Amino acid sequence: MLHLIRNLSTILVGILLFMQTGCITQREMEYLQKDDRTPKSFKEADVSEYKLRADDELYIQVTSLDEAADNILQTSGNQLLINSGSIQPYGVSLVSYTVSKKGFLSLPIIGAIYVKDRTLPEVREIIIDSLANILNQPSVTIKLVNRYISVLGEVRNPGHFPYAQDKLTIFNAIGAAGDMTKYANRKEVLLTRNENGTNLLITVDLTKPDVLESSYYYLRPNDVIYVKPLKKRVWGTSEFPFSLILSTLTFTLLFYSVVK
Repeated sequence: MLHLIRNLSTILVGILLFMQTGCITQREMEYLQKDDRTPKSFKEADVSEYKLRADDELYIQVTSLDEAADNILQTSGNQLLINSGSIQPYGVSLVSYTVSKKGFLSLPIIGAIYVKDRTLPEVREIIIDSLANILNQPSVTIKLVNRYISVLGEVRNPGHFPYAQDKLTIFNAIGAAGDMTKYANRKEVLLTRNENGTNLLITVDLTKPDVLESSYYYLRPNDVIYVKPLKKRVWGTSEFPFSLILSTLTFTLLFYSVVK
């Protein structure tokens, strides 16, 4: 009996050591790690102007001192949708203009203008110049409406997310996906991005504070984030089958005592 108890004790110690080596530590679940509490400043991360590509969708509103020509690029039905606030992220395609495969934007009155690889301010100036001889002091508002990012991997709610703000950080995107799971590898977050026709794969370490001034801190439309899992994804205290282990040990002791 004593020999059996010693064997069982050895097994229990082995199980505890196994759990200890496989547990996820608090340090591994922390973002922006630093060893002291003194405030540290970081310069603003660079945000380059987005350059338009084929299939981009633009919402364009034109106003001027000529009342009758106020919404020259927009139907009354579309204006009603915008004013009512009922428009949804995907529904905005119904009131937008799409950049063609060849990079052109076709607009009423103005005609086709080449916008590929141009920024929104540049396109705005082109439209204003085109309307200068038609409207009295035209004013143009232009927005990119197909702003989406995808977040995959070890997050609570992976998916494809629309956003409206001009600046979206990688932490904003992870927050939209419900934050990372405890099995997420915060040191190896993969970011895929298309830049000048080339697909880039970048590894971002979210445990380092200097990510705040990285050129990948702010996301661009159509970026994809993949959160890799930790290699030590094993049972933790909440998942480990303690009841099964204890019932097995109890049965073994009972069986041994009856047989003996």
